[in-house]
Amino acid sequence: MQRWLFIALAGLLLGAARTQAAQVGLIKINGAIGPATASYISRALDTAAAQNDECLVIQLDTPGGLLESTKEIVQTFYAAKVPTVVYVSPSGASAGSAGVFITLAADVAAMAPNTSIGAAHPVEIGTTGSEEKTDDVMKQKLENYASSFIETIADKRHRNVEWAKSAVVESKATTAEKALDTGVIDLIAVDVPDLLKQLDGREAGGKTLHTANARILEIPMNTWERFAQLFLRPEVMFLLMLVVIYGFIGELSHPGAILPGVAGAIALLLVLYMSSILPVSVTGIVLMGLAITLFVVDVFAPTHGVLTVGGIVAFFLGAMMLFSQAGPGFKLSPAYIVPATLVTAAFFTFVVGKGIRAQFNPVRAGSETMIGRTVNALSRIDAQGGRVFIEGENWNAVSETPVEAGQPVEIAGIEGLTLKVKPKQP
Repeated sequence: MQRWLFIALAGLLLGAARTQAAQVGLIKINGAIGPATASYISRALDTAAAQNDECLVIQLDTPGGLLESTKEIVQTFYAAKVPTVVYVSPSGASAGSAGVFITLAADVAAMAPNTSIGAAHPVEIGTTGSEEKTDDVMKQKLENYASSFIETIADKRHRNVEWAKSAVVESKATTAEKALDTGVIDLIAVDVPDLLKQLDGREAGGKTLHTANARILEIPMNTWERFAQLFLRPEVMFLLMLVVIYGFIGELSHPGAILPGVAGAIALLLVLYMSSILPVSVTGIVLMGLAITLFVVDVFAPTHGVLTVGGIVAFFLGAMMLFSQAGPGFKLSPAYIVPATLVTAAFFTFVVGKGIRAQFNPVRAGSETMIGRTVNALSRIDAQGGRVFIEGENWNAVSETPVEAGQPVEIAGIEGLTLKVKPKQP
């Protein structure tokens, strides 16, 4: 009897110790889903597994994001060594577009009261906020792919498949309360402590969770992830593209300046790196390239600015299309496009135009630089001769119109060591 009592007491103590020692990892995703988000979630899951956390809670509030990053996150969830819990929070938050896929892909999907989920239709939204007229065939392909993708996710996690498909095909959205009633999510929690209480004893990721008294350890973004979140943005890439344009053209119009060329080369490498990650439209790049070509050609061709106007239009349209294929949160705002178009037009019209034209002006060096200068006569100057002082030297001078000493004269030409001058008109 005493032996069994001892075993029971030891079991209770071990269970209490395990409960007290339990730990839950927590990360917060607030904003568009992109490459930095995918990297952050992957590292957090590895960290949570290394710490033997009961699960990783991902507090989510997003309007959507990039499809490739979303696919990467879903695949990371499937391969995770610890259970994943997506918690749409705080009140007023939403899991839109890419957020729907991520929420449904978690082992446990939870929401706070007064939150929403849905509207995962793949049709692109333009920079003005209106739907773009996408090619019908491409639109259908995107819709079919997204529909089948979210269907497989919902089926794998045993959630409402029909609603998941309608979120893509019909852009349906719903509240937390209705999502719970229709089997879209697993539970509603007021806050993280309430969430952990409800998770306690639940089967998730092939294990029973013990989270009632678990310690919450937030896993923050590291330096690179914070930098990537700010750097891997369409606005940054667009500004770097402007640096490439200004740098290279500035170097061509002012050879030997060096700094513009170096800045342009560094910016070009960064743009190439970002274009391999962000969804860039080829049509947008071609239009912007055409704009630069028209700007440069107009410097040499006497078109009275016609090509420059065409270049401005091409640049504006190219910038509008540059990120037209990106998801919500990765669109390029007109607040960047309009000022950049005006500045670029001014740059090519005034700065580059003057620089290139200057290279084709006749070379003037040595004594030729004195032509057009105004000096005072040292003595009386007539057809027979006279003297002027210029460039630290006394020069012989002749003038068809006699000029008295002290009067200003303009240098009109040079013959050998004699200057041809004429009276300077007041």
